[in-house]
Amino acid sequence: MQRPQFRRAFLHPRFWPLWLGLGLLWLTVQLPYPLLLRLGGLLGRLMGFFATDRRLIAARNLELCFPEKSARERARLLKENFRSTGIAFFEMAMSWWWPRARLARLAHIDGLEHLREVQAAGEGAILMAAHFTTLEIGAALLGQQHTIDGMYREHGNPLFDYIQRRGRERHNLDALAVEREDVRGMLKLLRKGRAIWYAPDQDYGAKQSLFVPLFGIPAATVTATSKFARLGKARVIPFTQQRLADGSGYRLVVHPPLTDFPAETEEQDCLRINQWVEAVIRECPEQYLWAHRRFKSRPEGAPRLYPKR
Repeated sequence: MQRPQFRRAFLHPRFWPLWLGLGLLWLTVQLPYPLLLRLGGLLGRLMGFFATDRRLIAARNLELCFPEKSARERARLLKENFRSTGIAFFEMAMSWWWPRARLARLAHIDGLEHLREVQAAGEGAILMAAHFTTLEIGAALLGQQHTIDGMYREHGNPLFDYIQRRGRERHNLDALAVEREDVRGMLKLLRKGRAIWYAPDQDYGAKQSLFVPLFGIPAATVTATSKFARLGKARVIPFTQQRLADGSGYRLVVHPPLTDFPAETEEQDCLRINQWVEAVIRECPEQYLWAHRRFKSRPEGAPRLYPKR
């Protein structure tokens, strides 16, 4: 895709409210990082109060995935999760607008040699991630250290789309945004030895998925990871990030590449991916994006797990 270009149409009055909101957000994130964490926590509390539908979805997911926890423990986890979601709003803006040096001070990166070794061998890398609330800032911090292309879905508002893409691509001028539906383009980049951020942990429907267990529940799991690895001749490298509790920043880990992947069947691969997703969620459940209806697609004849909207 071409680099995002500013258009005179963005100055039209219909975009003024968005410009105002973005301006206020830019001013807010100039505040010290510890204060932004506190403000994000307050915003998360408000989101938990007003975003009723999302709160119910997150609560249902926690009930499904952690039946061993008491209702009080899950309620505490839900509260912490919305706090993390509120902080993520400011982390997004930090990753778009903070000076590079200021942002880099928050990064604690381990395992970057795994990614460099794969690319030094001329192989493409699928940087397999999961939808944690810290994904935006995690990708930005890693992108400062190594060129990472990202899967991307165009936003409906063209001005916000411009700001979002410009913010994401600024950390490394060689980085590219790859439209999520552009499979051919992604494969070309992988065959050229590029590294692409990719998260296979959401429900994209049953058509391109297999039902394999996640937290013991049959979950529609995309088979694309196997196809990309095979057709793109690429290695799958797990990547995780976590907001540190002491307020010192973020721990990013580039894990060793998966061995024997792809396996003989896509079902084996999907199961392995879900086992990894479950393991990393259990390490830091309060920072995962629970507001997504992960189990909305169901095997034929299985009961619905979420109430109708």
